[in-house]
Formats: sequence, C-alpha cells, structure tokens
Amino acid sequence: MPIPHDASPADRTLLRDGVFRRLRDAIVDGTFEPGEQLKDGELATWLGVSRTPVREALLRLAHGGLVVAQPGRSTIVSTLDRRAVWNARDVVAAMHELAVREAVPQVTEADLEAMRDANRRFASAIDARDVEAALRADDDFHGVLVAVAGNGALDTVLDQFMPVLRRAEYLRFTSLDGRASVARHDELIRLAAALDVEGAAAVAFDTWHSLPTVDPTGDGGDHGNGDGPPEPASTRE
Repeated sequence: MPIPHDASPADRTLLRDGVFRRLRDAIVDGTFEPGEQLKDGELATWLGVSRTPVREALLRLAHGGLVVAQPGRSTIVSTLDRRAVWNARDVVAAMHELAVREAVPQVTEADLEAMRDANRRFASAIDARDVEAALRADDDFHGVLVAVAGNGALDTVLDQFMPVLRRAEYLRFTSLDGRASVARHDELIRLAAALDVEGAAAVAFDTWHSLPTVDPTGDGGDHGNGDGPPEPASTRE
C-alpha cells in the first residue's frame, strides 16, 4: 500500500473523528483506490496515531460501505456500487428532509448567517475547483440545520450512510452541477428564513436526492435522474 508522505498528524482533540475523516477522504479522493488493501499499522504510522483509532475508523468505514473488512485477514477499499450509492442517497435525502422539518421552526438569525457564510465559502471553493474545501463547506452548511434539529437518531443514520455517498458528492463538485448547489443552498436559506417548512424540506430533499450515482462498469456517467435503481444482474440481458 503506497503511503502518502505529506500528511500531518491527526487532530488529537478529536482523534477518533479526525482519523475517520482522514481515511474517508483518502478513499473518496482516490488516494486509496478500490481493491487496495489497507493495513492498520501503516495507516497508524501515516496519521501519527496508535492502531486503536485506526481500527475503529475502519470499522465505521465498513459499516458505511467504503471498505470491506475481513476479521483476522485484511481490509480492502470497496469498489463503487451503484445500488449502494442509490440506497444511501435515498436514506440521506430523507434524513436531511426530516432535519429541516424539525429545525426550521426554531432557526435563529445566527443559524441563518452561519449557513450564508458556509455557502459563500462553498461557492468560492467551487469556483476554485477545490473539491475538498467544497465538501467541508457543504458539511458546514447542512450541519447547521442538523445541529438545530438535535435529533440523535438522525445523526446516527447520517453517520452510517454518508461515507458511501461522499463519492457521489465528489462527482457533483467536480462537475458543472456544483454551481447548481450554490443556488439550492441560497433557496434553502431563503425558505428557512421565511419559516416555510414545506418548501425548505422539499429543497433539502431534492439537493441530496439529485446527487449522481455511479455505474459500477466504470463508465463514470451521471445516473442521478433515472427512474429507479438498477436491475439485479440476473435479470439483465
């Protein structure tokens, strides 16, 4: 496994989450490619941490579908699975719709300003084609209403399904559709400020449900607006 040489130590104040994010992002951006074996000792050396948080992160990544763990044997980066992305997209869209419904009635001006700031950073990152910065800003943007909702069960579901969907986000933010997300964010802010729960919930759902899916044959196409999930291989001609 080739280990990057330009990594700085993980933030020890948020060690577990920091290690998880670093490994997740390395898989999403292609640093670790599908089918590549991940060794916890080498990863721990790369990140400057012990093996324990690395093992915990790999377990979370396995639950999220980004790696396939074989206890006592090996952990490998999973291949892109269109059906898994499709299913995760549906769940995440529904969770963000729920978060908006719960958050909008209690949103404050400070919350709205935090969303505006995040969207400004997001737009700048899209213009600069800085996908990592765009992902961070997008997390901050949607995280405002998720935090306001304060629904622990919702947080747990998002934590499980967001990793596999991260690849779909990466595809969006490297394409022209990234600019459309800026407009969707602006509309969500406007509707939330107006306390329009139904309108804001619909925009939140569409923002996530319109993410592209990836064909596992590797054609790289955007399959985000199909009529349904792909048929099982056994039914195809």
